[in-house]
Amino acid sequence: MSTSQPAIQITQATIEDLEELIPLFDGYRQFYRQVSDIEGARAFLTQHFQNKSSVIFVARLQESDGSDTRACGFTQLYPSFSSVSMKRLWILNDLFVAPGARKKGVGPALLDRARDFAAQTGARGLTLTTARDNYTAQSTYEANGWLRDEEFYSYHFYFA
Repeated sequence: MSTSQPAIQITQATIEDLEELIPLFDGYRQFYRQVSDIEGARAFLTQHFQNKSSVIFVARLQESDGSDTRACGFTQLYPSFSSVSMKRLWILNDLFVAPGARKKGVGPALLDRARDFAAQTGARGLTLTTARDNYTAQSTYEANGWLRDEEFYSYHFYFA
């Protein structure tokens, strides 16, 4: 019996990946206690594909018999800039792995791909935030070289 990890494919998503991404994006939002909204997810993702306002990477796991792959995770990056370094900065805004694909290396593979993309685009780096009680994500980020900010506080102003 083989104990090897399943093959993971990470590709930059296009509009052709939309239907596979929608349930993953909806699952991500539900994880953050939002009501399921398939049509809202479709409209939101479609808008970002059409406007080229984000970069999405989709992860696919090879089926156990090697015959097919299935979308099982994604990460979405938004462009920003660092005035101090005068370089592009990518905000890793979303990262989600479907429950059935967790602990198979999908999260770290998506983080690696995002890091490679940031380097390829000459960016200063990547930044992200996560919930204070999302310990699983925190340990994944830290195990993959991400550093928790101990120097700056983050503040937000939201409209109701």
